Amino acid sequence: MDIDPALVADVRWSFYNEAMKARPSTIDIALVAPASLKLVVYPDSILKKIAADVRQFDDWLVAVTERMKDVMVEHKGVGLAAPQVGLGLRIFVAAESAKREDAKVYINPVLTDERGSEEGEEGCLSLPTIRIKVPRFTHVRVEALDERGRPFSENLTDYTARIIQHENDHLDGILLLDRMSPVAKLANRRKVRELEERVKGPRK
Repeated sequence: MDIDPALVADVRWSFYNEAMKARPSTIDIALVAPASLKLVVYPDSILKKIAADVRQFDDWLVAVTERMKDVMVEHKGVGLAAPQVGLGLRIFVAAESAKREDAKVYINPVLTDERGSEEGEEGCLSLPTIRIKVPRFTHVRVEALDERGRPFSENLTDYTARIIQHENDHLDGILLLDRMSPVAKLANRRKVRELEERVKGPRK
């Protein structure tokens, strides 16, 4: 049976447009070429939005996750969430080794069995120059889908668990700024202001 590619594109656009209505400033993501995705930095408003569940798995989505791996490695990160490349979808990639070949895709992740606690230093690609101490669970269980829609689960500990919690925060519009102590806010006030001032006309 033949399928009209234009019709498929229209259906995809319609679904994503409906999913993102709560965020009218967001670009129509179905029209985005994955290869064009680039790192988004604070204070872009997409970083503060709650991302939508992924419901359609196709070659476009695979290409998006592959590009996310590239961006993560390009900026020397160990994780990257879709909002950090301007897409309001519940996707992140992570690799404790910071190597592309080790990067794993997590789609529509759910974290459970959170236990233990440890404070550790964190940075964020979307908040360059800022590093703060953040308390995180030392053990989490994550249930997610891969880029082809296949379910999997993992029990993660220590640094890997920290990475996953950090990236999952991005899907809920939570930044390191939101996890700063009063002392950290004061210490980083100038850096935050510099980030805000270097971006002209951020999206509202």
